[in-house]
Amino acid sequence: MFETVLVANRAEIAVRVIRTCQRLGLKAVAVYSEADAGARHVRAADDAVLLGPAPAQQSYLDVDRVLEAAKVSGAQAVHPGYGFLAENADFARRVTEAGLTWIGPPADAIETMGDKVAARNAMAAVGVPVAPGSTEPVTDVGDAVRAAAGIGYPLMVKAAAGGGGIGMSAVDGEAELRAAFETARTRAERFFGSPAILLERYLTPARHVEVQVLGLADGRVVALGERDCSVQRRHQKVAEETPSPGVSPQLRERMLAAAVQAAYAVGYRGAGTVECLVPTTGDPTPPEQFYFLEMNTRLQVEHPVTELVTGIDLVEQQLRVAAGKPPTFDPDHPPAVRGHAVELRVYAEDPKRFLPGPGRITAWREPSGDGIRVDSGYAAGDLVTPYYDPLMAKLCAWGPDRDAALDRLRTAVAGFVVEGPKCNLPFFVELLGNEEFVSGRYDTGLVSRMRS
Repeated sequence: MFETVLVANRAEIAVRVIRTCQRLGLKAVAVYSEADAGARHVRAADDAVLLGPAPAQQSYLDVDRVLEAAKVSGAQAVHPGYGFLAENADFARRVTEAGLTWIGPPADAIETMGDKVAARNAMAAVGVPVAPGSTEPVTDVGDAVRAAAGIGYPLMVKAAAGGGGIGMSAVDGEAELRAAFETARTRAERFFGSPAILLERYLTPARHVEVQVLGLADGRVVALGERDCSVQRRHQKVAEETPSPGVSPQLRERMLAAAVQAAYAVGYRGAGTVECLVPTTGDPTPPEQFYFLEMNTRLQVEHPVTELVTGIDLVEQQLRVAAGKPPTFDPDHPPAVRGHAVELRVYAEDPKRFLPGPGRITAWREPSGDGIRVDSGYAAGDLVTPYYDPLMAKLCAWGPDRDAALDRLRTAVAGFVVEGPKCNLPFFVELLGNEEFVSGRYDTGLVSRMRS
């Protein structure tokens, strides 16, 4: 095992990776921008290296500066966390070319799965279900209109090279498509450096369900259960749970098998997530079909709920895979899912309109108790800056069943104190009292209905 790990990220995920590194006796090196000089992840690390000014392009996204930080700190491995450079294939290659260990999947797998069109085609080739959509990147609005005629409306317009809901919108006809296409292409070029667009049949109502996979050092792939990520605002997740209350045992078995097949298809190593769309009808009978959406070639924000029901530290498994070591569990008999876990993403944002609300934290008190876990990147006195994602913490609750987990979560939300910046905790009070959510019969349109 390498002895020193550079954590090429910030805030909550950097603190979380640092914690596991230190538990395993590894030296953890943080990187930071001028805006994060006193940040929690810097305080938690064994060493820290300044990257540059506050803007991410001049600090956390600057590959040369990150590699120089690894060099001067004596790091032998790089963990990218999620976001920033985590799914940048060129960065993964540069890390290995520098003689460092990349704690992530092969660059080729990142590249294939990072292109939504290439990923769809690769999945279709190995029999993983995909929704009707374009088989080539679309860059011209005329081509988009012609492709749409063959796919059928409603359509989802997506940036082929990006994620996070950026440049994504649903359209019902040609007029909407023309307007949305130009907007999506512009945003795709700006955020991802590529104007390519994917057109895909918009399946609604539907649930967003993903499978956690782990590609082992010996080439095997195991699936560690699924997570329901259907609670979303602006196509971005705000709450996740496992097991999914809308997936039958039969559908779960098929989804996990397909996710393993998807990972094998690209020679996957390390932690990753295969995301799927599960159409629903509103009928209480569980759906039996699913379609591949994309693969996130990194650790997911919502990985703690999987850890809570399996007892597996996924960051530890990432480190072991990168070092060529076997996992801490028997791959032929992975731990069975035990109980139920739910995660809420605590953002510095307006709880009604979901707009960022940065500011200085004047009070911060995290809840505790049986089954409660808080992964946070802030404390009282810290500044939530406007330069980066406003995620402050992830509040998770485990219980022997879903009702128990939700009860514990209600108590935890009531006891979580955040003062200073705007915070979305009041939204979670609404969510945990919403009949659709509490019953488990919800879909990706839940938050929109709550706000209509």
